[in-house]
Formats: sequence, C-alpha cells, structure tokens
Amino acid sequence: MEYIKATFKKRPNRFIAEVDIDGCEEIAYVPNTGRCKELLVPGTVVYLLPSNDSKRKTKFTLHFVENRGHLVSLYSQEANQIVFDAIENGKIKELSGYSHIQREKTIHDSRIDIYLANFEEGCCGMVTPKNECYVEVKGVTLVVGTEARFPDAPTKRGSKHLRELIKLKKEGFRAVVFFLIQHPLGDSFRPNWDNDPEFSQTLKEAHENGVEILVYKTRNTLDGIYFESRPIEFNLSKP
Repeated sequence: MEYIKATFKKRPNRFIAEVDIDGCEEIAYVPNTGRCKELLVPGTVVYLLPSNDSKRKTKFTLHFVENRGHLVSLYSQEANQIVFDAIENGKIKELSGYSHIQREKTIHDSRIDIYLANFEEGCCGMVTPKNECYVEVKGVTLVVGTEARFPDAPTKRGSKHLRELIKLKKEGFRAVVFFLIQHPLGDSFRPNWDNDPEFSQTLKEAHENGVEILVYKTRNTLDGIYFESRPIEFNLSKP
C-alpha cells in the first residue's frame, strides 16, 4: 500500500479530518469513533490511504498517526481482522485448539466479533458444537506513559458487550474480551476509570464472573501491521 504523508489540521466531526497535503487542504475519513484527542493534535504527521472509489465522499482514509516517534493505527475495525488472523495462524496460545473459527456470531440480541468451537459427530450423523468460545475485540489507541487505556470516550455499546459476555459465561460458554493495543508504546493495560467508570466497573465484574481478559499489541510500519505474540499484563484497579 502506498501511503500519502500529510499534516493533521482539525477534526470537524468524528468521521472527518481536515489535513494538509503539500500545501493543499483535503478531507479524510477517520475510521475510529473514539475521541483520539491525544493523538489527533494540529500539526501532527498522519498517513493517508487513497481510494479510487468514485462513490466515496472522501478520497482518503486516515490510517496512521505519528505519536512520540511511533506509528499508531487508527483503523479500529482492522483490530478484529488482526485478532482473527492471529488465532487462525496459532499466534494466540490461549485461543488455540479450535477447529472452527468465524467472524461475527449473533447470539441473544448481540453480535460477538469472533466465535470459536470444535464439532463432534453424534448419532444419526448429527454434528454438534462443543467447547464454544465467544471473543469480543476492542482496539486500543490511548496510551498514557506506557499504560494503554480503554475506552478513550464513554461507550455504552462496550458495556453492553461486556454484560453479554457475562451472560454467556453464566450459560456455560467460554467468554473472552480481547484488547488489542494498536499503539506500540503500550506495555500494560488498565480500563479508563476516569473516562468511563461504567465500562471499567463492568469489566471488573466480568472478570470476577469468569470472563477472560486477553491483551496483546501490534507493531506498526507503513509496510504492514504485525501482531506480537506476547501477552500484555493488565490491572483492573482504579489508578
């Protein structure tokens, strides 16, 4: 992919960024609904991916932003695919040993990001799932010092997902919330109690109810995003 280097100017709404490319003002789509105010600071270097889709309102997508000498990926939906690929390629030992893996599984009134299972054949050729596991993925871009925090903006939807995982765990399924740190400086993780106490408290309750928490990170370059197969420590207490 050929990225275009630009300078961030401002973000008039959560979907759009105004940028400067060699003295020309352009607008770019921001694929992240978080505030990202610590990252998207006027004058910051960003990297845009151009689009040839004539139906798009913007010609560019803001993919990376420079922060403290490192590239941070703002493509939040890409986190799901990165984790999916890492599971499929056996890079996450905690989620190994499953023969079936799929993106997005609807259960109850929620759609969970990743579904894992093994299948066994019973009588009359009936195939039934066993060892079912539901994984909800959250991309993390906010890093304070070297501590990654989520969310960077209050998320009712995120709390809803956690409550769904608690329900699934109580029904006998394996339930996992997976935080993918997309800022290379993040070496530990803590929920953002100051920003979203409801999500933070719900995450703590989820863990107490048996929902597993996994934290990993990526290394980002303009040539690609690389999943690092080393789990990151987390702390659920208030700072």
